[in-house]
Amino acid sequence: MSLARKILVVEDERDLAELLVYNLKKNGYVATAAHDGQAALNAFRTTPPDLIILDLMLPGMSGIEIARQIRTNPKGAAVPIIMLTARADEADQLAGLSVGADDYVTKPFSMKVLLARVAAMLRRNPSPEGSASLLRVGPVEADLGAHILTVDGVEAKLTLTEFKLLAAMMQTPRRVLSRTELINRVMGPGIIVTARTIDVHVAALRKKLGHAGVMIRTIRGVGYQITEDALANAGDAPEDAPLADDVP
Repeated sequence: MSLARKILVVEDERDLAELLVYNLKKNGYVATAAHDGQAALNAFRTTPPDLIILDLMLPGMSGIEIARQIRTNPKGAAVPIIMLTARADEADQLAGLSVGADDYVTKPFSMKVLLARVAAMLRRNPSPEGSASLLRVGPVEADLGAHILTVDGVEAKLTLTEFKLLAAMMQTPRRVLSRTELINRVMGPGIIVTARTIDVHVAALRKKLGHAGVMIRTIRGVGYQITEDALANAGDAPEDAPLADDVP
């Protein structure tokens, strides 16, 4: 019998926090709540959760800063984070995604939809049973079973969404995957996010892959592909020359 998944709710509106915890427990999760940033970080360090639902606007410490600190902790590098906030501006969404949030839900929201997104996030097993567990493209190697990504043998810390996004491309190297296809593969069917969300994750991936980041190519108007050829071609370019297919 599998253990119930642990979820940390970080929300300063106590009535909403209690409602979230109640519904999560009703659906079989072990749920706890924290009402400010420091309490959230303490709870995370004491008992690392399997997923975090994180409000953006909190007293004393913003959700952005909490996410940033969690992502710098080795135990929090791959913990899914769902941002939950009343701020629906694209700039706020991109700010959350840029520090490692995996999903973004705006208030008011449907509890059923939020629970579906929680379930979809927790279903993202790095390696389906019976599938290949080791992928390699150039100097980049992804161990799907251990959820470890290395570049030239050195581990790169990725969020769950970043890892899944890169794995999806590495499973079909050279093939161009549209943003919609990547959203379906990484986020799951029925999850509605903007194409710009994928662009932000790709930009973060390129930085974390270092010199190998050039292997992720933007095919304008279509999507993305990963190819070892791009790495070889990058070596022929002038040192400071911009990549022709960089994301704007």
